[in-house]
Formats: sequence, structure tokens, C-alpha cells
Amino acid sequence: MRKIVIALGGNALQSEDSIPTAEAQLEIVKQTVVHLAELIEEGHKVIIAHGNGPQVGRIAIQNEHASEITPAMPFDICGAMSQGMIGYNIQQALRDELVKRGINKPVISVITQVVVDKDDSGFKNPTKPIGAFYKKCEAEALEKEKSYVMIEDSGRGYRRVVASPKPKKIVELESIKTLIDNDNVVISTGGGGIPVIELEDKTLQGVAAVIDKDFASEKLAEDIDADELVILTGVDRVAINFGKPNQIDLDKLTAEEARKYIEEGYFAKGSMLPKVEAALKFAESKKGRKAIIASLEKAKLALRGESGTTISLN
Repeated sequence: MRKIVIALGGNALQSEDSIPTAEAQLEIVKQTVVHLAELIEEGHKVIIAHGNGPQVGRIAIQNEHASEITPAMPFDICGAMSQGMIGYNIQQALRDELVKRGINKPVISVITQVVVDKDDSGFKNPTKPIGAFYKKCEAEALEKEKSYVMIEDSGRGYRRVVASPKPKKIVELESIKTLIDNDNVVISTGGGGIPVIELEDKTLQGVAAVIDKDFASEKLAEDIDADELVILTGVDRVAINFGKPNQIDLDKLTAEEARKYIEEGYFAKGSMLPKVEAALKFAESKKGRKAIIASLEKAKLALRGESGTTISLN
């Protein structure tokens, strides 16, 4: 039985073509969990992580617009709300899909806090896109009116960016391990985890940030001693010269090759770069570990080596 951490990308939670309602999100999640159930049915021990960029951004906007009626919640609370909302959708939909397949296996979401360094450089240089896409003129207005930091995101429009510190420690790790050991399907580190700092007296304090879900998923995979980290995204394979006539899809990469492509700037900062960096970190963390970057629809094939990009030590 292989222990696999599955990191779900945004396309697994919502469609760019649909209205971002709770109902629409649940329908997308119902389609997503079919692929997860297939892996569980094959006998793999699956642990699920997910992003929350669009969702936490919308929750923050809702809070701001309703602030004259009810006080706005701090950003870390918005992150917790998104983690609970998405986790609820996944655990309900996946449980129902497993029941249809005659699989009696508990599915549980763990509201997960992740410790970050209060002096992390990410707080000085916000890079994590959240929320909706805007036109340039709309982005400029938000920068002026709300002091948001806005960037152009991979040719798709402009988005707000917030701090994205690196994960140091998963607070609920021992509880997560216990649940996994007792044959639960665990959903953890949702949205990269709720970012907290550890104070001198060992108490925790939430901070305004979004941890990249790929790095948080990698940390989770390392800490639970997973065999594989599978990062699911909107393309079948990692590519160099993406979107150009000379695009080359990559099915296998050694750690040395992955690092070379990173250093040569082949991967976009807002999309593929963190995935490759996280995959590389996991592959190098222990002999025999490998990471796979693949599309959701071909996750099962990717685990068989028939799709996706596999990154291993050599």
C-alpha cells in the first residue's frame, strides 16, 4: 500500500467558466473526488491537501463589503473559513462517492495550523495571488483605494497578492498521523494551512498570509513519511517553453535536471514554479521518494507512469 499525498489545484475546486457559488464549487468537487476515489479503490492510502486562493480572496472581499453591518474578520480567520468550507465539500462528496463504490472508509477534515517564521522574507515581498482576476484599470483602482498589492498573473489578468511565508511546522501533525494510521482518509493543510507564528511562551498567533499549498503539501508529505507527493494541476505534464511552438513536455526529471530548468527560468512564478520546487524538495528529502505533477483527470495513469511528470533523485 502506497502512502500518497494528493495536492489539489484550483481547477479541482472550481471552474473558470462557472459562477463562483457554493453550489457550483460543490459540483466541481463531486467530479474531482471520482478520481480520488479511484486511487483509494486501488488500495492506496490517500491524504488530501488543497489550495484556497480564489476562495479566501472572495471571503475577504465579502468581509470588507459587509464591514459597515458586521465587523470584518482578520485574514487568518478568513483562511480558516475557506479551509472549513472546502474541506466540508471534499469530505462530503468523497464520502458519498466511496459509499457508491461500497467502500466503508471515514473521511475527515482537520483544521490545520502551520507555523511560519515571523521574519520570513515573504512578509516583506507579497507574492501569493488570491481572489478574482481584474482588468488593469480595476487593479490600479484597488491599489489606490485599498492599498492592495496587485500583479499580473500568468497572462490571465491582475490579482491581489499577499504574503506567502514558507511552512516550518504543522501543528496538528500527530493527530493527522493518528487518523491516517487508523485508516481514515484525511484532508489536511487546506489552503496551505492557517499561518501562525509561535510566540516566546509557545502560544500561537494567526498572521495575515497564505502559505503556498504546494510547499505545505510537500511539508506534510515529508512529515508523515509519504511514498509519493502528487501535485494535480490543469496540464498533463510539466513543459519547458510552455505555450510556444518549441514547447517540450517532460515525462521524467532527475533532481539535477529540475534544478537546472528552475535556474534557467523555464517555469512561471505564479503557476508551475512552486509546483516544481516543491516536487524537487520532496524528491531530495529521502532516498526512494518521488513526486509527480499531473492533471487531475490522469492521476491514476500518472501513478502508473503513463502520464504526468515524475521527479526523482536520479
